[in-house]
Order: sequence, then structure tokens, then C-alpha cells
Amino acid sequence: MGTESESMLQLAAEAFQSKNFDLAADIYECQLAGLGDPSSRLELMVKRADALAFGGKFTEAFGVYRQASEIERLRPVHLDNLLEYLANSIKRQDGGDSQNGTRRRREETGAIQSGRPGVGSGCGYDAFSCRMCLGFLSEPVTLPCGHCFCKKCLEREKKERERPISCKECTNSSKLADVQSYRVNVVLSNLLAKCFPTQSQAVLLRREGNGLYAEKKMEAALEKYNQAILIAPMDHILFSNRSQIHSSLKHYQKALRDAETACRVMPRWSKLLSDLLAPVTDQVPDRVLDYSNVLSSRAHIKSSITHTDTHIHTDSVTHTPARTPSLCATAPPKASQPLGPGQLSSESNLASSPHDCPQRPSERSEGSEVKGQGEADGRRLDRGLLLKRKRRSGEEEEGGEEGSKDRKKSKSEPTEAIGCEVGDFIDPTDLECSLCMRLFYEPVTTPCGHTFCLQCLERCLDHNPKCPLCKEELSEYLAQRQYCKTALMENLISQYLPSELMERQKINQEEMAELSNLNKNVPIFVCTMAFPTVPCPLHIFEPCYRLMIRRCMETGTNCFGMCLGDNLNGFADYGCLLEIRNVEFFSDGRSVADTIGRRRFKVIQHSQRDGYNTADIEYLEDVKVEGVAERELQSLHDTVYDQALVWVNSLKAEQKERILGHFGPMPEKDSEPQASPNGPSWCWWLLAVLPLEGRAQLPFLALTSLKDRLSGIRRVLLFMAHSRHR
Repeated sequence: MGTESESMLQLAAEAFQSKNFDLAADIYECQLAGLGDPSSRLELMVKRADALAFGGKFTEAFGVYRQASEIERLRPVHLDNLLEYLANSIKRQDGGDSQNGTRRRREETGAIQSGRPGVGSGCGYDAFSCRMCLGFLSEPVTLPCGHCFCKKCLEREKKERERPISCKECTNSSKLADVQSYRVNVVLSNLLAKCFPTQSQAVLLRREGNGLYAEKKMEAALEKYNQAILIAPMDHILFSNRSQIHSSLKHYQKALRDAETACRVMPRWSKLLSDLLAPVTDQVPDRVLDYSNVLSSRAHIKSSITHTDTHIHTDSVTHTPARTPSLCATAPPKASQPLGPGQLSSESNLASSPHDCPQRPSERSEGSEVKGQGEADGRRLDRGLLLKRKRRSGEEEEGGEEGSKDRKKSKSEPTEAIGCEVGDFIDPTDLECSLCMRLFYEPVTTPCGHTFCLQCLERCLDHNPKCPLCKEELSEYLAQRQYCKTALMENLISQYLPSELMERQKINQEEMAELSNLNKNVPIFVCTMAFPTVPCPLHIFEPCYRLMIRRCMETGTNCFGMCLGDNLNGFADYGCLLEIRNVEFFSDGRSVADTIGRRRFKVIQHSQRDGYNTADIEYLEDVKVEGVAERELQSLHDTVYDQALVWVNSLKAEQKERILGHFGPMPEKDSEPQASPNGPSWCWWLLAVLPLEGRAQLPFLALTSLKDRLSGIRRVLLFMAHSRHR
């Protein structure tokens, strides 16, 4: 029965993916009929509601969501699909309007875009926002996949889901169970503090308020939040948390006002849906839960949303009454990723706002309530949040003399990256690798929070599996080889330092072009004899060869030369080019490379690079013969092959087994001995297994006459046979 149920659920999931939402909803409904486990029922009811919503049956879907919330309070993660549906509905509606019409509606809701590439809606720091809380990145942590989130958001997500979490950007869930082991990204944290000092200050004030609230010091906590809102007046989490504090102090009117403000500032916050669908309660929680006070007006909100399906697609969703928070209050400038809630008790992170203009002093003073402004000032902020920004000078004059003075005052106030180009605050030294002292190229961040160029980090790990800065052990990180580039860092560099990045890329391309040349400065592994077509497994443990192997793979050639050592020149004058077929890495940095011989070469010039040997080389090929010489060569070839078979068959079983395990079976006799420029492959296989020292094998590699090579092999076989008979 279990197998049949799993098959049906799989079918439902496939139907949902193929947009057959009615079929998916019907299957989930049938599966619910015989299901008694509450947790399983909750999951299936949410999935059925998702299918109904995407199928256009929003009223019915909302009812199922509500039923599911009676089993257990829905967490924001349960409502990701509903949030996506609502956002896409508005996005589709906006797509049918003209560009001017879309801009007009966004202006009316205060959600105008900044016009800067890479910085979407928000007060200039949308590029620096966390995709879980939609807030300003605070204590940014970089996951192995390269995406950044607030540290507290990750910890809260793991706690709420009670299972390994997945990245909200790429859905990668590998190695994210132990998020506590990941430290704050040092470079990014410093950059945020530099570009957005007031936002960083607001975070500190919020944390102080959190601590005071936990100690039941409500008035003191409220004061901290008033100060925070003064300097960050468009932060939805600050308003949400202060709403909770007001509720605890029985300031219900102020709590409702803050809740409505938070709803307008961040209407697509999945936490809203979670609270709206939760069972109504009059109890005030002991700890602050973001946005809990929206419950006081939930009945009105629900009725405005559910009274007809078609209202989701009408213009009315973009014009929200001043006193009624709506889930679809603004037209989003772009589709968002699934979002998570923030909790004050866990120091949830500061949120960004979808507003690009600085707040007027009158609005800021109401938001803070520090100087005793009353509810009239509060209502002024409510109206100000929805005011249409005026672009023409004539319209600005209509604002009156007082408004003009306010605007002048606002312009004279010190600004940060919110009010101007973020690039004005970013210097190339802010994004500089501490190892090469150059602009980051392919930046990667270690679990300990330090960022380096990928190549710089790998070179350091070649010598020591520890962080170059803090010396924290990185053996597990090294073994995983999960070097994903830090996405936010790359975006910042490409957006704000384009000329510096182009120069950095040019240098790297020149280096790669030089390294990929298989005639000049070819990397040489000085170790043993290697032959064309013969496997040559290698144990790599020296740092210089770790670097060499990695570079061969980065350039795409996957090739390097193998030569015997030489006391005079460092390595022999003849060798074989090896091709890397596979590399297995170990936690201590060692690796085993599976290589195979390709071409013979002669060394023209010996040299070195970064600790390993290199050489200018020319490749060798056998000289072909014709006529009588060709017939004689064919006869010699067949004779020596038969002699080789006799010798191989005379070996003991144990010897044969070792040879087969290392070199594989002896190749078949070639019908055309001169078909390959290196000659028959069985000759090289035989030379590799014959009990000859490297110095005795080397001359065979240098020969370009197949006849001479076969004659030499025959003499060796005759000597081996004679020795055995003695």
C-alpha cells in the first residue's frame, strides 16, 4: 500500500510540474481521504492548496490553507508556492501595461526602481539583501554553493524545518546541516559596514532591543527600536518587531499602525501569510515574533482577499487603502525567491525597503516616536509611505513651502550608499585578495569566513590544509573540492569595478594561454618512465606537482610531460606526454591521478616555473618505410610479437596477475605496424613490463625507427630466454 501511495504522490508531483494542476489537486485529495497522521495530512493539504491556487481556484485554495493551519500553524516555508503565485499574478498583470503605466503604479506605492544596474527596488541596497528575510544582509554567511544569507536566518530556518536546509537561491542542500560551523564573511561584512553605516547601527540597536525585551524591559526595548527606526525608517522587520512590543505594552493602536506599515513596506514577506492563516488568539507571546500584531486586523484582510478569485488579477491590488494592509499591496519589480520570516528573539536581520527615496524629516520623526509625537504624526507616516513621488518642478511646488523645506533638509543630511551610487563607496582595495594583493578573481569563501581568489587558495592548500589567515583546519573543505564562487562578491566586482575586472581577466587569459601551450614551457613531472598508450597511475603529494596537475586541468589540456631524473640537467632529454583521465583527491591534499601515455617528445630547452620543471619540446614520430624494407619490417614485427607471447606466457601466475592489474592485458598484434606514428602499442606495453631499468628503457623512447626498436626488443627477449634456461 505504501508503494502505491508513493507512486500516486509522485504522479501528483509530476502533474504539478507539467502544469496539470487540476489532476494534482484531485490526486492529493484522494490521498488525504485515507490519511490519519496529522503531520502527513498537513503536508498533503498544503500541496493540494498549492495546486488549487496555481489552477486558478484561489478561494478554494485559501480555504484549504486555512484548514491546514488548524492542524498546525503554517510556517513560511509551507507558503512559498502561494507567495510565488501571488507575485506572478501581479507580474503578469504588469506585463500587459505600458512601461509608463507600470512605472506610475510603482511610484504610487513607493516601489520605484533605482535605475542602477544590479540594484533593484529598495533604498540602494537590494543587491545586499538576504533572500530569506528580504532584509539587509547582517552577519552575512557564505554557503558552500556560493550564496550569502544572514547567519540568523540560516539558523532559524534550520530550527524551524528540523531537517537539513537547502539554499534559497540554488536549492543546493549539501553540507548545510551544520550551518553553525560557518562564520561571517569577513570581507563582505566590512564592505557592508563601510557602505551602509546607518543600517549597521540599526542592527546593533535592534539587538540591544532584543536583549532588553528578553529581560522584560519593555520600555527600554521600545526606546531602542524607536532609535533604530529613526535611522532606518523603511525596515519592515523593525516595524514588525516594534508592533509586538507595543502589543505587549497594550498600545494596541500603535501596534496595529506598525503592523500595517510593515505590511505596506514588504507585502511579499512570506511571514505575512503565515500569520494571516494562523488561528486567532488573544494571548500576547512571551517573546517577540515578527509581525504577530497583524492578527488584530486579519479578519478584514482575509475577507478582502478571498471574496473573489478574479480580484487577484485586477488593478485594485495595486491600490491599497491607507488603513488596510494587503498581501498584494504593490507590484513587485521582479519575481522573488521563496522567503523566510524573521524573529526578534533570535536577532533577525535588518530588512531593506522597496523605496528608493530618502525619508522626509517629518516621516522619520513619527517613525521613531522619540520626541513625543502623537498619532497624528503616525498617520502622516502612513500617508507618506503611499505618496506618489513628483518628478516635475511644477508638481513639487504643489507640496507647499513646508514640504520644500523638508526636502531641502533631507538633501542636506549626510547620506550613505542608499542615496547615491554604491560604486562611489567601493574601492578596489575593499575587494582585494590578501594572498596575491590583487582584485579577487573567482572569489571563494571558506567556512571560516575568509575570501580568496580560487587559484590563490588552492595554492596555499597545496602546502597546508589550513586557512592562510586564521589557520583553521580546512581538511574536510579540501576533500570536498566544493570551490563555488561567492556570487555576491562576483556581482559587486562586475558591476562596480568593471575596468579593474577586465584588466584582471586579461592577465588571467594571458597566463592560461601560456600554460596551455604544449610546445613551450610544457610542465614536466620528473619521476619514472612512461610510454605511449600505456597507463601510468601517479600518487601526487608534493605541493609543486599539486599545482602543476591542477593547472593542466584548468587549462583544459589535461596533459604534462613525464621524464626520468638526470643529475646534469635535472631531467632526461626524452620523455612521454601523459594525459590525465581522472583525479581522486584526499582530505590531506594528496591525490591519485589516472594518466595514460600519448606522444613521445625530445627536450629542446630545460626550465622551471613556480617550483616545478618545464621544457620546450618537439614531438617524435617513427619514420615510415616502403617496398622491400616494409615487407622485412612486417616479418620482423610478426616474429618479435610471437617471441613476446612466449615470454609473457612463461611468467608465473602471480606475476601475470600483478601485470594485468597495473598495465592491463597485452594489446593485440597490429595488422599494419606503421599505422601509428608511435608504432605498435604492444611494443610499448612490453617495454613497460619487461624487467629493465629506466636507463635501459630510455633509448627505446628516443628511437624513430620501428625496425631498430623491434630489433632491440628481440635482443632483450633472447637474453631473458637464455637467462631462464641457465
